[in-house]
Amino acid sequence: MTAAPAAAPAGPARSAEPARSAEPARFGPEPGRFRQALGHFCTGVTVVTTADDDGPAGFACQSFAAVSLEPPLVLFCPSRTSVTWPRIARAGYFCANVLTGDQQDLCRIFGTSAATGADKFAGVPWSPASSGAPVLDGVLTWAGCTVDAVHEAGDHHVVIGRVTELGECQPGKPLLFYRGRYAATGAQPAGGPAEIVDTLLAWPRHADWI
Repeated sequence: MTAAPAAAPAGPARSAEPARSAEPARFGPEPGRFRQALGHFCTGVTVVTTADDDGPAGFACQSFAAVSLEPPLVLFCPSRTSVTWPRIARAGYFCANVLTGDQQDLCRIFGTSAATGADKFAGVPWSPASSGAPVLDGVLTWAGCTVDAVHEAGDHHVVIGRVTELGECQPGKPLLFYRGRYAATGAQPAGGPAEIVDTLLAWPRHADWI
């Protein structure tokens, strides 16, 4: 009996064509649309402070971020029209105070332009960092810094600060800003397994992430 011919080897399986979604809507980056779109990026809120011969100064700042671990660098972005920034630049140092979810009123105080002449520190308890920059009572934590570099970026400056000291980290919820409104979230438990995040600032313990 003649053996049946061997079956030809099967070719490589053809992958299914990826599903195509509808083309996304596109808009130009005019100021109103730019502000609306980037407002969907949730940020924390800090108060950046300094002190000089005229006393303490500070302003509420969303545009604050960690930059480098070695050396320890942060950044913040004051407007080129800021009245407080020239005082920070002359002093050469600042303190970034990380606000809690219960400090919305404090944020509103420091969100007021210094050009109004209002004393933002009236009735606000604080103590000096080593530099003399105010550390506001009740914040989640704080970073004392010296001004390391300043870059012009459109209608803002990008200020690089070298961290010289850090405050204790307190329990609590951070103050957030999202779509033009304040928000808050619960702090994550410290005992769970760390998630894997491939970033410059992925720390050994997730409770220590920036």
